[in-house]
Amino acid sequence: MTGVVTLAAVQTDWDRLRPVLSEAVGTTIYLVLLTFVVGGTIGLALGTALYTTRKGGLLANAPVNVVLNVLVNVVRPIPFIILLAALGPVTLKVIGTTIGTDAAAFVMIVAASFGIARIVEQNLVTVDPGVIEAARSMGAGPVRIILTLLIPEALGPLVLGYTFVVIAIVDMSAMAGTVGGGGLGDFALVYGYQRFDWRVTLVATLIIIAGVQGIQFLGNFVARRVLRR
Repeated sequence: MTGVVTLAAVQTDWDRLRPVLSEAVGTTIYLVLLTFVVGGTIGLALGTALYTTRKGGLLANAPVNVVLNVLVNVVRPIPFIILLAALGPVTLKVIGTTIGTDAAAFVMIVAASFGIARIVEQNLVTVDPGVIEAARSMGAGPVRIILTLLIPEALGPLVLGYTFVVIAIVDMSAMAGTVGGGGLGDFALVYGYQRFDWRVTLVATLIIIAGVQGIQFLGNFVARRVLRR
């Protein structure tokens, strides 16, 4: 009973926490945008390579396809919190440290890249092979087919796939707080959970939920516009 009274008696000093919360929101936006842009670009390239190097593909190459598949299958299923630890030596080599915002962003980009790669491949598979064969028969090269036919044809599903990934990136940014990566996850952990101030944790959670809802709404809107072309 004493513990309950103590928890209920915790007072939240929002005058002091408001600037910290604003900084946390900014850090989360930075992590999500950086991961989305860099990881999204790398993932698009990897996913396209996975699709085009498969048997019968535009750039059919069995050894390359096997290597890419193994890499994606190894990295993609690893829980992010474990990946943070597993990539510690690599992060230290590339970033120079295993803690902080940049270190967290590096691991987030790695995780997002391989996750996006599989989503891109799966969406490109839905493109009618007959359309691609028609373009090849007219003399169009692989690069031209990829840029002007393959990706545009799969753009609607790709938008929805990327929307799903952005939400997963938001989840990863929250876990980045475990390595001092900053953001709303770090804010909720340090100023909420560790200090038994559930109001802080609730506010951070509500902001994340609002952000996710906004991302999903925007993704659905863009996908509908693309599919109506």
